[in-house]
Amino acid sequence: MRVFKTGKFSPHWRRSRLGWLAIAFVVCAGILFSSLNAFTQEKVSVSFLVRSLEVDQLEILEQEFEAQNPDIDLEMIRGPNASDAVENLYTTSFLLGDSPYDVVYADVVWVPKFAAAGWLMDLSDRVNEADLTAFLEADVEAGRYQGGFYRMPFRTDMGMLYYRSDLLQQAGLEPPETFEALEQTAKTLQEQGQVPWGFSWQGKQYEGLATVFVEVIAGYGGFWVNPETLEVGLDSPAAYQAVEFLRTLIAENITPPGVTNYIEEDALRLFENGNAVFMRNWPYAWAQVNREGTPVQGKVGLKPMVHAPDADAAACLGGWGFAISATTPHPDEAWRVVEFLTSREAQKTFVLEYSYVPSRRDLFEDPEILAKYNHYQELAQVAEETVPRPPVGQYAQISDILQRYLSAALTNQISPEDAMNAAAGETRRVLGSNVTQQS
Repeated sequence: MRVFKTGKFSPHWRRSRLGWLAIAFVVCAGILFSSLNAFTQEKVSVSFLVRSLEVDQLEILEQEFEAQNPDIDLEMIRGPNASDAVENLYTTSFLLGDSPYDVVYADVVWVPKFAAAGWLMDLSDRVNEADLTAFLEADVEAGRYQGGFYRMPFRTDMGMLYYRSDLLQQAGLEPPETFEALEQTAKTLQEQGQVPWGFSWQGKQYEGLATVFVEVIAGYGGFWVNPETLEVGLDSPAAYQAVEFLRTLIAENITPPGVTNYIEEDALRLFENGNAVFMRNWPYAWAQVNREGTPVQGKVGLKPMVHAPDADAAACLGGWGFAISATTPHPDEAWRVVEFLTSREAQKTFVLEYSYVPSRRDLFEDPEILAKYNHYQELAQVAEETVPRPPVGQYAQISDILQRYLSAALTNQISPEDAMNAAAGETRRVLGSNVTQQS
């Protein structure tokens, strides 16, 4: 009879047990190592600079992106509100040669300058022309420079005229179509004591003043610079009339004297508090003036800018998009950010939340957007017929020239004609052009 001794195991079993223990140890160690590696692995940080007023607004998209892309930390750096001040910060970072920004949240007018300097990555191999047909043509063209494509459109913009529909209706007046009608309507309502001011706009010496001028000079049938020929149209009758119109608004107290210090938010504040009949601003202001509790909620109309009787209304093309820094160490991750933020879903979310205008065509017909913002039907046609600022590599210089001389004329330091003649001469020197406007 075979007897088994308690606590004793065969050598074969002991070897098997040791083998299984070794395998279990290796597996556990592998799992532990993988977990620790995943836990300690740093996320890729992708950053960009953005105007202060939009940081909080973009957070809704930042959170959604990071939820879908846990390996990327999207960092938005808060900058000043004025677009040209943000441009200067981007420019400085690139000139220093070690820009901390992987993505550039870019105004439409920055592309020629930034692309010419070699600061932006050409995105032509990341997006095809078929994809770009989903966007407004003007926004797509604003991203091109000398055969390359550098900026994906995110939201478009166009200058619009806001008006107090309630006051006009009470007075039996129609929304104005011409410069003269705007002046007369404003004066009538001011004289009736309905409002202290007639027209609120952006008159500070900054980029906003240039956008106002683009609309007014085009409304008189003129132009600033022809980018194809580099012809300069500042020393022309249309330009003189444009400056005289703006100066007259101040001289006749249709506009507050302080308008020469107004940016968008200042113009908006005057209008939304019920202190002006008209306002020139971007479409984002619609949600602001119709906020719950504002004095003008539900009392505002929107239309294209006024113009001369023999010319057409003009809306300056604005808007923002996303480019990629040429020096980013994370181009693929940066592209994932750009691709997400310019997607249909992201744009729709942003539009519904903040009433900015999308750059994707089909969103102008989206039922959810129209249910909330029925005025987008009016914006659709305007968006297809905007007037761009000159897309030239020297845009920053020529804009600075225009702003300085416009400001000098509006503050009565120089006559409109002398101001525009001087601005035209300096602009031609910067562009290296001897082309004058043909009469």
